[in-house]
Amino acid sequence: MLAFMDYVQHAFFNASQWNHDNSYSTLTATAKALLDFDSPRGVRLHVSSLAAPNFASSYTLGTVGVVDGSISYLYSSLPLKLESKSSDIDLHRVIRGYRHLQELRSPDEAHWWEVWHHGRRVDRKNALLYGRLYLPRSALEALYLRRLSPTRQLKIACVSDPRLVNGGNILALLQNDYGKYSTEYLYSTDSGLLGVRGLFNFGPDPRKSAGVSSGYQEPLYGRFSAGAELYYGILNKSGGVSTGLRFTTLPQHTGFPYTMTLTLNPLMGNLSSTYAVKAGQNLALCSQFDFNFYSYESDIQLGCELWRRRGTQEVDWAKKLLRPDWTNPSPRPDEDVSGVLKAKVDQNWKISVVWEGRIKELLFTLGASFDLKRREQVFRAVGVELQYSS
Repeated sequence: MLAFMDYVQHAFFNASQWNHDNSYSTLTATAKALLDFDSPRGVRLHVSSLAAPNFASSYTLGTVGVVDGSISYLYSSLPLKLESKSSDIDLHRVIRGYRHLQELRSPDEAHWWEVWHHGRRVDRKNALLYGRLYLPRSALEALYLRRLSPTRQLKIACVSDPRLVNGGNILALLQNDYGKYSTEYLYSTDSGLLGVRGLFNFGPDPRKSAGVSSGYQEPLYGRFSAGAELYYGILNKSGGVSTGLRFTTLPQHTGFPYTMTLTLNPLMGNLSSTYAVKAGQNLALCSQFDFNFYSYESDIQLGCELWRRRGTQEVDWAKKLLRPDWTNPSPRPDEDVSGVLKAKVDQNWKISVVWEGRIKELLFTLGASFDLKRREQVFRAVGVELQYSS
């Protein structure tokens, strides 16, 4: 489940009209949402608040061996309109599940963002600031996001931790999104890493189709994308390259939604393929196969998510119980959802299961992981996370 601060950051992307999915770094986001979830360990409590449309805070307390926690604050120059109470947040926005990619949109014209007053340009570039302090080890992380133009965004992430080499690291990322394609340029102080990424979407160009005011346009049922990444470490004089393909169905597709990806790292010899399908309204399935053609080692993972929904009579009864004066119903999108079950297993019979949902005023994640090959210690981890926000 997304932490409250990640939920607010996604709201900033939506408010500033930034397509977070049109990037090579999110090429396999659908499979990761279904397979790359971690089971909570111990007990962890998050208390968060959106005190103002521009300011949010969050406090975390956990017990994993020792008592630890964190304090985080976020500021956005762009007022964010979102549900902040944990009792009102749409579960679909905080639970990572099958990702339905939407049609590409044309970026705004640069002059649309201009604001003039008495002959002077007074508009400002929207920015987001985020900081988090981990206790008791006094590690600090910070994030700076700035929308430079309708097609460009700057992201700077910093980490200060005595356990890291040189005591910390800074990552700068310049992102460009033109709809039809996107590019990213990155620099990291760790090994002096330089990198470039790119993603190209086949099919019509949204910048050209946006200008068509008349005439019939055949709807798009799927999108094929291809991308690559190249990086080089100046200090250690080593580099890497990867490439990937993705095909996903769009909302106009009348059958089961599905997403297929294939990624290749030729220098390391790693080949990975994923297939995710929304098999029904409440069920999604995913598989991932990894193979190294240098060592001939392979891995396979299978995962699923199952949304549990309440019956119509149960929903109506809950409405009357919670709101006896119900006259003009305006139900939440997830009002009939009582929880989501996620499970995954690999070829070594390592199993992880989590149950996510809402109870009263709290969002919760209850999970456990097992290793069936270790008969003397089958349970690897058991835990629960609770989130409350206002």
